[in-house]
Amino acid sequence: MDIKPIRTRKIYEEVTDSILEMIKSGQFKTGDKLDSVEQLAKNFNVGRSAIREALSGLRAMGLVEMRQGEGTYITSFDASKFSLPLSSALLMKREDIKELSEVRKILEVGAVASASINHADEDLMAMEEALNAMKEAKGQGEIGEKADLDFHLAIAHATHNKMLINLMSSVSEIMVESMRETRQLLLYSEEMMASLVEEHQLIYRAIKARNIEEAQKNMLNHLIGVEKVLSHYIE
Repeated sequence: MDIKPIRTRKIYEEVTDSILEMIKSGQFKTGDKLDSVEQLAKNFNVGRSAIREALSGLRAMGLVEMRQGEGTYITSFDASKFSLPLSSALLMKREDIKELSEVRKILEVGAVASASINHADEDLMAMEEALNAMKEAKGQGEIGEKADLDFHLAIAHATHNKMLINLMSSVSEIMVESMRETRQLLLYSEEMMASLVEEHQLIYRAIKARNIEEAQKNMLNHLIGVEKVLSHYIE
């Protein structure tokens, strides 16, 4: 029998959940000012560090705003601001990179289907610009890296789904940052860039033709290929 150990929750996670529940139930409304860190610590009967961590997490979710010299306020949820904190890339372990690759496959294969249906002419132009930049990079790591990211973000924008755009943006940026932190920029050699350009062109053509199945197949093949190149690090 495969029994997983019970995970002990951290105090700040309990505080975060409590505040989230109070927001959902209407006890906290948009514009409400929260008590001071000291008072919240007394109210929840926890240390001030747990309150600060909880508030930091809520701020990353876009649910609270910390105003210098004024305090912390509840904000309205805005899908256009929904993202993951980029700083988490600095804390990622090898198994985290592997899981992030899996998240990319789930998000981007879905996104490319939506882009195939919903894209406009200007979306295709943005993809073409990124492809041209990739061709011109010729092994220049930072330029190729940016062009690659721009292409994937252009696909996200072609979905015209604000929440998906911001999730894709944060996931892609975290992947780039985590690779940069470990100096894993082997993807952007001249030889590898030529291969990536070809893979991206196949994705682009399928999106332009509004061929959902072909676009999804090409995106999945591309991401699996990237994962294999990184396998010496993530496995």
